Amino acid sequence: MYLFYLTFNITTFFLSPDHDEYRPPVWKSYLYQLQQEAPHPRRLTCTSEVDNRPKYYGREYHGMISREEADQLLSQAEGSYLIRESQRQPGTYTLALRFGNQTRNFRLYHDGKHFVGEKRFESIHDLVTDALITLYVETKAAEYIAKMTINPIYEHVGYTTLNQEPSLKKHLPLSPETPDGPIPAKDDLNTEERLTSLVRRSTLRESDLAPKYEKVHNFKVHTFRGPHWCEYCANFMWGLIAQGVKCADCGLNVHKQCSKVVPNDCQPDLRHVKKVYSCDLTTLVKAHNTKRPMVVDMCIQELEARGLQSEGLYRISGFSELIEDVKLAFDRDGEKADISTNAYEDINIITGALKLYFRELPIPLITYDAYPRFIEAAKITDAEKRLESLHEALKLLPPAHYETLRYLMAHLKRVIHCEKENLMSSENLGIVFGPTLMRAPDLDAMTALNDIRYQRLVVESLITNEDVLF
Repeated sequence: MYLFYLTFNITTFFLSPDHDEYRPPVWKSYLYQLQQEAPHPRRLTCTSEVDNRPKYYGREYHGMISREEADQLLSQAEGSYLIRESQRQPGTYTLALRFGNQTRNFRLYHDGKHFVGEKRFESIHDLVTDALITLYVETKAAEYIAKMTINPIYEHVGYTTLNQEPSLKKHLPLSPETPDGPIPAKDDLNTEERLTSLVRRSTLRESDLAPKYEKVHNFKVHTFRGPHWCEYCANFMWGLIAQGVKCADCGLNVHKQCSKVVPNDCQPDLRHVKKVYSCDLTTLVKAHNTKRPMVVDMCIQELEARGLQSEGLYRISGFSELIEDVKLAFDRDGEKADISTNAYEDINIITGALKLYFRELPIPLITYDAYPRFIEAAKITDAEKRLESLHEALKLLPPAHYETLRYLMAHLKRVIHCEKENLMSSENLGIVFGPTLMRAPDLDAMTALNDIRYQRLVVESLITNEDVLF
């Protein structure tokens, strides 16, 4: 069996509730011990030649034998396994595995990798190893696993309770660059780098002016190398691959079942959020600790400084290659991107970059969930009732989306104040920004086409009534 070895020391410390004392984290090792006890895989080789052996199976393939024959062959040892071709469905294959003094049969697939479920393995041996670990752990600790999420360590030392002035830092070695600080001992170098992501988040200082936007974690199935513990329940994450999930935005590592009860308190880390365009809006603003995406702020500030009176503002397109340059600059440099007149004299490049940002949002500024309510509001003929309906629809937007939309509409209101010079009315801007800010969620082509005029009316109403609605 593929064995894990616990070769690292836990050197981090957690704040106690009074923030004055520290205590080591208590990782629960029961499931780790069970994994070590799991049966070893034992390949039962076929001693005779078998016709039509699939090229991706080895000597563990026994050809077309019955369940009874497989059971008899495997009865000698726990963890033994073989592969056979189904007698009922020729051309399909079954993994026969001995566990718990009985033979278990699993339909086996191959698409370049071997799998019986959602996990895919390079070899049959790894698949069986993981299966034995999973069967053993989940059989021996079924009741324990069912209660793992009760009283989790996350609620006591999670970063939601620690995300404030980091008194922890005074216990960390001072940086060599600190003029009056002592040079840290060799063993203390990079101590902060060795902090688990759970404690690392507890040391992040958040500005008093930082918005408190709620954000769900962006969990993805993840394979952890070496022993790994869940940062929600503190239990070991068992198995060879895909042992749990990792938040792609903040790095939180948890069991798949624990991910369902983790609070919506993701604090994105710039080490994980590596781009600006095509990034979820709430993720971006939380990662950069801002109220709105810096693209929106910087482009609008630049436009209002030198472009409000430009004829055809937002209607005239800039050169696509230069717009792409601005996008790359934001992705590469963030708020340090240079979009001044020295870099891009044509103001239409900046408007193009701003519109492109909104078009590439994975979730539109007016979200898919809120979209139907906005369209319904636009269809109301009574002006007062339409405003009431739009006001209710705005409440459905996530806070970061609402704040960004509010800021954008205030800017577009200032654009139409210069209509005599730029020739851009609220109707014109509605035509430009309707499909830019709103995208129909999985509608048929005809319905989506019919919605275009209502998208325009939504944006037009938001601009003209900006002072009332926001």
